[in-house]
Amino acid sequence: MIRRSSLYPILALLLLSSAFSVQAEPKNATAIPDLRSLDDEVQQLKKDTLAINQELFILEEELLFPTNTQTAVFVSLDNGRLFKLDAVKIKLDGKVVSNYLYTEHELAALRRGGIQRIWFGNLPAGEHELMAVVTGLGPKGREFRRAANLTFAKKMGPKYLELKIIDDASSQQALFKIKEWD
Repeated sequence: MIRRSSLYPILALLLLSSAFSVQAEPKNATAIPDLRSLDDEVQQLKKDTLAINQELFILEEELLFPTNTQTAVFVSLDNGRLFKLDAVKIKLDGKVVSNYLYTEHELAALRRGGIQRIWFGNLPAGEHELMAVVTGLGPKGREFRRAANLTFAKKMGPKYLELKIIDDASSQQALFKIKEWD
């Protein structure tokens, strides 16, 4: 497996070898190289390095998270008037895979309709159990902790799940549902 940290020395070596491959001027030419052409070459090398880095990042993502086993868990929040979200803990098959504390800025983004990817990883095909433990402040400022569970079948191909936190006006409490995306 190629790691990003092992690629940096290779990229640096490529840059250096390209920089030193500039052909020498004939002896009768001026001793000062054309700085403008040298600067253009350096800029082109920077662009090439960025393009290579982007390609390597995409390859790394494909190697680490093949589409057959990709699984992602998202969090969305209704307007959040009945519940102030503090933290979400995600467990997959009894193992904690994510534990996230929210800032006011992040809560404001979620209230405006944002969706957060709280976990992204690999799961083999088969039956799995997702448990989301949500903590925060409920109605009248009381501490609140609830869990939502979903047993789902992971097939070949990506799987996307969403923890939806919805205000329920009839019960004056928040509802926690886990939804599978098609």
